[in-house]
Amino acid sequence: MMSPGRSPSVKQYMAGCLAVLLTTSVAAFEPPSYRKPPPVLSASGTVQVAFTPGQDVGKLIADAIDGARTQVLVQAFSFTHRRIADALIAARHRGVDVKVIADREQTEKIPTSLIARMVSQGVPVFMDSNHSSAHNKVMVIDAGSAQATLITGSFNFTHAAQHKNAENVLVMRGNSALVDLYLENWLDHFNHARPYR
Repeated sequence: MMSPGRSPSVKQYMAGCLAVLLTTSVAAFEPPSYRKPPPVLSASGTVQVAFTPGQDVGKLIADAIDGARTQVLVQAFSFTHRRIADALIAARHRGVDVKVIADREQTEKIPTSLIARMVSQGVPVFMDSNHSSAHNKVMVIDAGSAQATLITGSFNFTHAAQHKNAENVLVMRGNSALVDLYLENWLDHFNHARPYR
């Protein structure tokens, strides 16, 4: 520590310079998204909340997919929930634009994954392997429309999430600004994802 009226030593001066350089260097190498503050949105629309165990979250999600008119965009870490997969396949067969982005490691490692089944039924699936885990659990339904819906929460689209785990899900309708933010994030991941097989 310096005494009042005493000039800093060379060591103290160098330590101060090093601290400034490190702080500036770290900020320069942060991804742009880290420098951008998270947005704050006004609450609007409705929020439906469900939990497992105790509530049929799979049915809630499948019903939302069944109501889709134009598009269902999915981000999934793991996918083994048959009812949700069947709803996505049915939506695709009735002309809804369905696309799934999934975590490559989970898709390849889990023998009960339904990704290959969805692909065989015409659902385009893309692998996101740019991250340690593509851990989003998101569905963006009919973005840009009056019935735009966002589904997100801890609930993986899996049998275990419904029948074994303690999970939560939010189904949000009528908040186009929120849906648009999730759509933008989905598109960011889609831009670096690669087609399944």
